[in-house]
Amino acid sequence: MSKAIAQGTAIPDELGGPLRESSELQGDPARLRERLADEGYIFLRGAVDRETVLAGREEVFGRLAGVGEIELPAVEGIATGTSQRREREPDLGAFWRSVSQGPLLRAASHGEQMQAVMDLVLGEPARAHDYIFLRPGVVGRSTSLHYDHPFFSRGSDRVYTAWLALGDIPIEEGPLMLLEGSNRYSDLVDQVRQIDYDSAESPTVQVLSDTVEFAWERGSRLLASPFAAGDLIVFDMFTMHGSLDNHSPLGRVRLSCDVRWQPASDPLDPRYQGEDPPGTTGAGYGELNGAKPLDVPWHTR
Repeated sequence: MSKAIAQGTAIPDELGGPLRESSELQGDPARLRERLADEGYIFLRGAVDRETVLAGREEVFGRLAGVGEIELPAVEGIATGTSQRREREPDLGAFWRSVSQGPLLRAASHGEQMQAVMDLVLGEPARAHDYIFLRPGVVGRSTSLHYDHPFFSRGSDRVYTAWLALGDIPIEEGPLMLLEGSNRYSDLVDQVRQIDYDSAESPTVQVLSDTVEFAWERGSRLLASPFAAGDLIVFDMFTMHGSLDNHSPLGRVRLSCDVRWQPASDPLDPRYQGEDPPGTTGAGYGELNGAKPLDVPWHTR
């Protein structure tokens, strides 16, 4: 397997490990939910069928090919290194909203298969946030470690993130990474619980130190595995996660999406609901990194 790299540093073997698979527990929902509560995440292979996912992938990359960012055939996801997005799409937020609301993508991210999985995981009828975080990651990009709680737990305290692989994602293309045991870091969990949503500052708890060094300091491991199209990770708001560096030798863009799900009976956060949701900052889909042209360098939270 290719070497896992986080923020430019190769992860030593003793600090890395594979994600624990939980697909076998889908026939035992009580044990599945117990594992989620204990470890902070579950990893389900083939949660959404491959054909549905690849159709969504081709739809997304087809839109990006239309603004000169992806080579043809679009489904391969090879970046051109250039972009005409700003010239062709004067409203970048509106463009990204239209990409994120594509019917084939939504069939994968919000369709019947995802609904059934999340009903099972929650043990009751589940509802997805309408607002989707669609993430095309070009070579050189990664997401540093963070918790989700400050962003998504205003409406319900039973929110989960569903991270879906929209294509095969080998280690070198920068898949999701979890910090083992981080759901039990009481000092950091207490910190994120105390964030004031009404503060003028953006709510965020970010590990600013080097990812590998942070894992050393915590005596933990960085968990990651190769993904196949349709594989799913579900994790709670207090599991620290990010992504590995994309260092694809082919220049392939890693494509994934993450959607928040919660019990349908709990109050909904209006920031993430509706046809044109305002999002975390009020800027709608324009606030997302995906709304920026793929040839523009940026750093994710």
